Amino acid sequence: MSDSTRAILTAGTLVALAATAGSLYFSLGLGLTPCDLCWYQRILMYPLVVVLGAAAVEGRAGVWKTALPLSVGGVAMSGYHTYLQIAPGATCTIGGPCASIQYPMLGGLLTIPRLSLVAFTLVTLLVAGVVLTSGEGTDSWGV
Repeated sequence: MSDSTRAILTAGTLVALAATAGSLYFSLGLGLTPCDLCWYQRILMYPLVVVLGAAAVEGRAGVWKTALPLSVGGVAMSGYHTYLQIAPGATCTIGGPCASIQYPMLGGLLTIPRLSLVAFTLVTLLVAGVVLTSGEGTDSWGV
């Protein structure tokens, strides 16, 4: 594995770790109760810390096969959650108060689901970078 692939995996691990620590701070530090969609996003993000971290240490570029479904699912889930918060009259089909904004930051520009969307998007781009820099899976993608 090249040094650039290992660096990309390390960066992905750090993004996932920051997102995990942030979600724990919001719930344990600030006492905010996560909605159902937040729980699903946590289910998709938390394993990425271990999966990407182990891959960075062991030098396994093939981790994209595990990490990409988790991160793309997280983009979809957090994208839907963000939509619920910006669409007037939108109601959550999953359950819970998912359309409410519990902790607005920067005058409401940043919300917890938007932070999650940024983190999942970064991880997805970084994992795609692993595929491109390592040559892993490019045959099956026709690249």
